[in-house]
Amino acid sequence: MFTGIVQRTLPVQSIAKQTGLWTFTLALPKEMLEGLKLGASVALNGACLTVTNINDDLVSFDVMMATLNITNLAHLEEGSLVNVERAARFGDDIGGHQLSGHVHGYIDIVEIERPENNCIIWFDIPNHYKAYIFDKGYVGLNGCSLTIAKVEASRFCVYLIPETLSITTFGQLEVGAKVNLEIDSQTQTLVDTVERILKQKNII
Repeated sequence: MFTGIVQRTLPVQSIAKQTGLWTFTLALPKEMLEGLKLGASVALNGACLTVTNINDDLVSFDVMMATLNITNLAHLEEGSLVNVERAARFGDDIGGHQLSGHVHGYIDIVEIERPENNCIIWFDIPNHYKAYIFDKGYVGLNGCSLTIAKVEASRFCVYLIPETLSITTFGQLEVGAKVNLEIDSQTQTLVDTVERILKQKNII
């Protein structure tokens, strides 16, 4: 489980590409290495990955084809910055909302507004996600727990404070960038359950 509070951004040191399997290696700072073991979970851009090798400060993660197909990890290059969060531990504060690290897919940034002391980022909404996106709902975007500010017919936006921009990749992203989306699990369960019941009763 993750909290959606990104701990820092780090560059990808290397990407070893095999057929159907890529290995990403990052250099983690000392405070993120404490207690880290093989098999531990770390989220990169919101995707839960398993630690497969630790060599001093260099930590590697194997990413299989199923993950590459639905996340923006396949679009990364060596040197690309990623949002990093270690899995939450018992007793940690949940400053955002609970994220599983199971990305549903990626969506595109379609507009960025920068009024004074604000940043408003607009994303497209694929049709199959529309039922889960609504005003004041929660989403995970590149591993960040964010509140939906406004929803229009085919897009939605979030407001980002300077602190979020400074410690995540959102400060560097531009229109057209692909961002990992995780739908809030409670929202998905509620919407799917209600829809199933209404269909059973032939109401929809």
